[in-house]
Amino acid sequence: MEKSNVFSTRFLVMAVTLIVCLITSNFFVPRLWQVAGLPLQLSGAVLLFPVSYILNDCITEVYGYRKARFVIWLAFALSAFVALMAQFVCWLPEPLQDGSKPVAESFNGLFAMVPKTTAASLVAFLVGSTVNAWIMSRMKARSGGKLFGVRAILSSVGGELADSLIFFPVVFWGVMPLGAVVSLALTQVCAKVLYEIVILPVTAWFVRHTKRAEGVDVIDRGISYNPFKISDIQ
Repeated sequence: MEKSNVFSTRFLVMAVTLIVCLITSNFFVPRLWQVAGLPLQLSGAVLLFPVSYILNDCITEVYGYRKARFVIWLAFALSAFVALMAQFVCWLPEPLQDGSKPVAESFNGLFAMVPKTTAASLVAFLVGSTVNAWIMSRMKARSGGKLFGVRAILSSVGGELADSLIFFPVVFWGVMPLGAVVSLALTQVCAKVLYEIVILPVTAWFVRHTKRAEGVDVIDRGISYNPFKISDIQ
C-alpha cells in the first residue's frame, strides 16, 4: 500500500509539530526540577521533547525513512535559525526606560544558554533522530511491517540514548559535577522512554489511522540511508 504523497496536510502538521516541540524544548532545558523528592532531577524539556521522537516514529513508520530524514534536517535548520536570531536580540542596545531594563536583563539571562543549548541540541537531535529513524526503518523492513510497538520502543531507546549522551555533557559540563551530569542524562533517557511507553497505545492508534487516511504504508527497501542525502524524499 504505497502512494507518492510528498507533502500531504497530515504530513505537514506532523512535521511542523515536531519542529515546534524541538525548538520549544531548547528554551526549557535550563529549568531543572527534582523528581518526587528523590535525589534525581530532570530538565523541563522532558515535557515536550519526547513528542518530537514520537512524531519521528510516526513519520518513519507511515512515510518512510527518506521523508523522516527530510523533516529532521528541516528541524535542524529552523532550530539553528531561532538560536541565531535569539543571539542577535540579546546583542541589541538597552531600552530607554529604566523599567524595561530588568526585562531586558532577564531576557538576556534566559537566552544566554540558548546558543550553547541549541548547538548541543542540534548535534544531539540530528544524531539521535537519525538513529531512531534508521532503527525503525530497518526493523520494519525485516519484520514486514509487524510489531510496531516493539520497534517504536527499541528505536526510541537507541535514539534517546544517543541524543542524551551527546546533549547533556555538552550543556552541563563544568556547570554540574560529572556524576550529576551522567545521572541527569540517564534519568532523562529513562523518563523519555517511559513517556513514550505510556503514550504508545495512542501512538499506535494514530499510526493506524494515518495509514488508512493517507493510503500510505512505506516499507523501505533498496534505499540510501546516507543521512546527508536530503533531496531524496520520494
